[in-house]
Amino acid sequence: MSRIRSVAASALEVNRRTVLAAAGAVSLSAGVGYALRPTDSQAATTTAAAPVAHSRQAPAAAPLVPYTKGTTLASVAAPRNSSGYRRLGDGPGWGRVVRSELATPKSGRAGRRTTLAAFVQFTDLHLQDVQHPLRLEYLRSHDVHAWRPHEALTVPGAVSLVERVNALRGAPVTGAPLHFVMTTGDNTDNNAHSELEWFMKVMSGGRITPNSGDAKHYEGVQNSGLKLYWQPDSTLRDGDKALGFPQLKGFLAAAIREVRSPGLKLPWFSTVGNHDALPLGCYGSHGDPYLAEAAIGGKKLFSVSDADAQKLQDAIKNATDPKGTGYRDFLKAHARSMRSVTPDEKRAPYTQADYLKAHLDPAYQGHGPAGHGYSSANLDAGTQYYAFRISDDVIGISLDTTDAGGHYEGSIGTAQLNWLDKTLKDNKDSYAVVFSHHTSKSMDNTRPDPARPGEKRHSGAEVISLLSAHAGVLAWVNGHIHKNVITPHQASGGRSFWEISTASHVDYPHLARIIELVDNKDGTISLFTTLIESAAPHRTDFADLSQTGLAALYRELAFNAPGANKTLAGTAADRNTELVLKKG
Repeated sequence: MSRIRSVAASALEVNRRTVLAAAGAVSLSAGVGYALRPTDSQAATTTAAAPVAHSRQAPAAAPLVPYTKGTTLASVAAPRNSSGYRRLGDGPGWGRVVRSELATPKSGRAGRRTTLAAFVQFTDLHLQDVQHPLRLEYLRSHDVHAWRPHEALTVPGAVSLVERVNALRGAPVTGAPLHFVMTTGDNTDNNAHSELEWFMKVMSGGRITPNSGDAKHYEGVQNSGLKLYWQPDSTLRDGDKALGFPQLKGFLAAAIREVRSPGLKLPWFSTVGNHDALPLGCYGSHGDPYLAEAAIGGKKLFSVSDADAQKLQDAIKNATDPKGTGYRDFLKAHARSMRSVTPDEKRAPYTQADYLKAHLDPAYQGHGPAGHGYSSANLDAGTQYYAFRISDDVIGISLDTTDAGGHYEGSIGTAQLNWLDKTLKDNKDSYAVVFSHHTSKSMDNTRPDPARPGEKRHSGAEVISLLSAHAGVLAWVNGHIHKNVITPHQASGGRSFWEISTASHVDYPHLARIIELVDNKDGTISLFTTLIESAAPHRTDFADLSQTGLAALYRELAFNAPGANKTLAGTAADRNTELVLKKG
């Protein structure tokens, strides 16, 4: 294949067209942030961002590689005691696993490889306005994990993840500068304007007050006096304290205090998830108007019976109420049980246009690119998918796998599927990395989009089939399932790609992933994946309620959350890896 032109080989050589390197300084190539040249079919979905200079990520000198500092190769948070509420500390790192299901790794490749691209994936930040009136905390009476004790700390936790990326010395294996960060959806949790503002500031920099309603006081389940929830400031013997959760006087005041984000020192791109596009992540974007009014209103439901909680949760899981009319009736039936809270218009649900406009707002540009992948053409066409050039040899494609018809599982419409096929054909001389929120197995919701009722929806299996028909596809990178899973996809004719699904930053173990693409110069490509935690220390101090202290508590509380799935880190083969592919 003529896809990659020859360059002089060396053990850590960086592809000259991908990264411009000079002694004592490293900068991004002009390719990062460039749009693909729009054709008639691409114009509505291809970013027109200008190239973004990469000046702050560059270290004073080229890093020694490979390196482990600041990654899970060096250390991973681990419990220090064996029972009850478990305190965390520094644990052993996770090694790197070479996976050869799709190609046989050849000896000596480390001395030949050249870098094609390097980037970071964030996914499922779930920034939460925890006082929002529509939240479903009360489902905890039936499912203990339906509410998490650490949810009030999502913002300082996410800021600490930004700080970790800013401190990295480059790509851990190759030493190449990191080109960008891609978020793969569920950036917000309740589809609320308040959360969208917080997300944009976390990523691009700014001051954030993770509070809504009463400007001075928290009004939510954690000072409700209900034993169903952890009451951190109170001496009440709630259910979580019975399991060892501490009393932390001043916790709630600290949780709603101003947080400062430095913003990423890299360009960042955005992919939409179901919690971004749909109220509560499951009700249709054209759903019942009652819910929009309730979101900004002054009444909040705090508890229901186990039977009622089970009925509502089953309706959500089984997608029997995609428009939210059943949820409207549920709330009305429990109106007398609601408590008064301070109304706040910032909690209103945001539309697709609102989401795009926030990304296009110069106030949130940070280190770019303008629009973070989206363009005014997306606004005009009502789309949230686009393509961008990562380097001369690699393109990125961001899909919108949410289904506006409702339910938390996904699919894509025919127009987007055809656009994806054409984009890959038009760039057949480039490698491709595809980004989405949903995994292939979670794209089984083919409910029609109310805005396009006659358009067919397509499953993950159909997307796999399409991607397998294009020799240049290297990876499909996604999230949604909150678990590390790496899946090989082998097609006929030797074509293959890796599906890389990464754990969330709301359920423990709170991870993001660095991905490096290299040409081994022996007929194979390697994709290196390296997981990272936030910059917060593994050890916590219950007396430290500073921004950093809260970020550390965020991790430890998540580890101890009752009902938490302990398998989300995945196996060793789903974490830090070398994924080998044959060149197409």
